[in-house]
Amino acid sequence: MREKVVPSVAAMTEPEAVAEWADLVHQVLDANTAYHRDDAPVLSDAEYDRLKRRLAELEAAFPGIERAMKMTSPTKLVGAAPADGFGKIAHRVRMLSLENAFAAEEVTDFDDRVRKFLGHTGGLSYTAEPKIDGLSLSLRYEGGDLIHAATRGDGEVGENVTINALTIADIPQALTSAPDVLEVRGEVYMSHADFAALNARATAAGDKTFANPRNAAAGSLRQLDASVTASRPLRFFAYAWGDLSAPLASTQFEAIQHLRALGFQTNPLTVLCDGPEAMLAHYRQIETQRATLGYDIDGVVYKVNDLTLQARLGFRSSTPRWAIAHKFPAELAWTELLGIDIQVGRTGALSPVARLKPVTVGGVVVSNATLHNEDYIAGRDSKGEDIRGGKDIRVGDWVQVYRAGDVIPKVADVDLTRRDPAAEPFVFPQRCPECGSEAHREEGDSVRRCTGGLICPAQAVERLKHFVSRSAFDIEGLGAKQVEMFFRDATLPVKTPADVFTLAARDAASPLQKLKNWDGFGETSVTKLFAAIEAKRSIPLDRLIFSLGIRHIGETSSTLLARHYGGWDRLIKTIDASHNYTGPEWEELTAIDGIGEVSARALVDALHSYNAERAEVDRLMKFLTILPIKAAATESPVAGKTVVFTGTLEKMTRAEAKARAEALGAKVAGSVSAKTDLLIAGPGAGSKAKDAERLGVRMIDEDAWLALIGG
Repeated sequence: MREKVVPSVAAMTEPEAVAEWADLVHQVLDANTAYHRDDAPVLSDAEYDRLKRRLAELEAAFPGIERAMKMTSPTKLVGAAPADGFGKIAHRVRMLSLENAFAAEEVTDFDDRVRKFLGHTGGLSYTAEPKIDGLSLSLRYEGGDLIHAATRGDGEVGENVTINALTIADIPQALTSAPDVLEVRGEVYMSHADFAALNARATAAGDKTFANPRNAAAGSLRQLDASVTASRPLRFFAYAWGDLSAPLASTQFEAIQHLRALGFQTNPLTVLCDGPEAMLAHYRQIETQRATLGYDIDGVVYKVNDLTLQARLGFRSSTPRWAIAHKFPAELAWTELLGIDIQVGRTGALSPVARLKPVTVGGVVVSNATLHNEDYIAGRDSKGEDIRGGKDIRVGDWVQVYRAGDVIPKVADVDLTRRDPAAEPFVFPQRCPECGSEAHREEGDSVRRCTGGLICPAQAVERLKHFVSRSAFDIEGLGAKQVEMFFRDATLPVKTPADVFTLAARDAASPLQKLKNWDGFGETSVTKLFAAIEAKRSIPLDRLIFSLGIRHIGETSSTLLARHYGGWDRLIKTIDASHNYTGPEWEELTAIDGIGEVSARALVDALHSYNAERAEVDRLMKFLTILPIKAAATESPVAGKTVVFTGTLEKMTRAEAKARAEALGAKVAGSVSAKTDLLIAGPGAGSKAKDAERLGVRMIDEDAWLALIGG
């Protein structure tokens, strides 16, 4: 059962929706960082999915919200950057994630969306297959030989685990009668029986055991020592492909059969369905078999069978339009709430975390759970409406733990019949537990935040962790653990980003306290660390902006700012001139497509010349050379151009036309302005055609458009 803990979107005003949308964007981006980059998840899969679904609901109900905020929704992000210790492999074809569904009507909605996008009214078939709970892997064959194997990584670049993949019996090292180039994709997993045997051996040897088969599979595949991988019973199911020199088949189902004929293991529960009713019937059948399959699955994946239609449907920024994952209900357990801890994050957010009496949920022992915010603890949502029937959460309560993955779960319910009469309501702190500064909650924000800024040690250390993270400076050998150590050390402290770049000089100047003598370091590791720091003195502008950890300024916003301003000096002059949120520089900043007023205010507030934080940034800049951002691809004739569609399109739907234009690098606008480069006008073109004629905007018909973009 998934509990609704937010007010109806239909009852919200636009200002309320804007405030909640901005807050949700922040929460999802932080969750992405915690799970994918820091390996320290703060949300369960189900809660993460709920937040993203809420974003989609708000965007559907208020279609202009992204445009008004000029922010990109985090639903467009995929995976995480590859880990240190492995070589990196760029995927020729991106490895994307899947949209999720949880209810039968969402599967029907998926079918409706596909038909509407294609303008299709006839029969339409889908494949349905179990969603394996393992680790995604891509295998590239050239001339029939396995060339390399890579994890998904961030979808663009993955980890090179070729030597480890060669130890998996289910993965052929050579193929016959295969296309000259064949990139096979699938899931590495471990069976329940093999997992139990692995943990039994570990227990007998006095070694640490794994929490679940997925962790065991992921940990085994990502061993730097391939002999460890070889000693563990990993398996592989193939279910997709990437780069191809020749098609495998004309349909998804036939292509999977082709992979099986080539020697790959494919899931025998993959079937063809003639519509949503058959898809849901197969889902229910697999759900009843789930406990006896012998391996973990967490849902069923549906894919449009016709590959020509898949190509027409194409992709969103992070998910294909032609596939969806129908998730199984989450697992539940009851346990005692031992305490509530308050953690302070990089942006000052006070996040309550439940300390639980350890309990097994779906085969995993959990002892912590997210409590979201003070309203959730009090039994209400951010608008004051009841959740959980208005039941608050108190220390000592017996609580229901909700798990939908191998990450930190959430507290879903409270058993009032087991509450101690002496238990008192939890009082959420009004001051930061780390620095004592006032913890303020802005109107419309569901999170209370410490106002201490850089004087708050919790915020300072989290910002440093963000500064050296993979999408920021990515300094090898300086991870979260090392940041914690340096931050608290009195001899070679690293309190600010600039301190990172003085570390080597301070170490050299110290007569006694040498880093090479510290526990965990040696002369070789110190030499490598200082070389890694030195190499990062030159950094692209977009990574620098992102590294500063400014609220509402994520990777997408950082890229947009870097591309618009081109250099740090111009950006910082704009910020200084915009400190009153007025003037031509402010108007230019807020007019950037993708940068709204919320993001612009956050940027100006953090970096204008009257801010203490700016002094630290200015100090940092003395050690850096800022490189321009890589230019966007310009192979397409419409890349970087702003196009508008009007009238009736006869060869494709409007949605398909927009998707194809964006895939080629064009910006699709809803109205004609002086910045419009091209108007594609079909029959029935009205005021937009007149506006284009008045402004001198080039107009072409649909046939000319298709000729321009190559059909």
